[in-house]
Amino acid sequence: MESQQNQAKQLGNLLEQHQLVMTTAESCTGGGVAAAITDIAGSSAWFDRAFITYSNEAKMEMLGVGENTLEQHGAVSEATVVEMVQGALKHSHANIGVSISGIAGPGGGTEAKPVGTVCFAWADKQGWQKVATHCFSGDRAEVRSKAVECALTVLYEELISRG
Repeated sequence: MESQQNQAKQLGNLLEQHQLVMTTAESCTGGGVAAAITDIAGSSAWFDRAFITYSNEAKMEMLGVGENTLEQHGAVSEATVVEMVQGALKHSHANIGVSISGIAGPGGGTEAKPVGTVCFAWADKQGWQKVATHCFSGDRAEVRSKAVECALTVLYEELISRG
């Protein structure tokens, strides 16, 4: 946890430097990214809100994820997380965000999407977008923790690359 706190603090410093405000749209992590961020004193300067959309209905109602997207690709898909992050940006005052949907386990996996499969999308209102799928090993807590770490790391690395 200390590592995630450190990561979140460093990310917060970069968000402030770049005058960015962040949002999250989370499913399998259940608000873990938002929790890591809001553990940092002063994070209200660079964090707007979190959407915890565990059910498909929540993804559709709160973020505007298309029913067709969910039917064709499933909740754990790159197509879904792209719509999730775009919905989070649209329904918040943030200008950069991350979305996560995955199978933390111990059940729910399939041959095509085994336990540990987590899809991510990062985007900003200027048109930058990155999408990735990872398959993490470990139990439910480890998969969720690794997903939070990945979400923070990619955003941090993007902001570092912007100078």
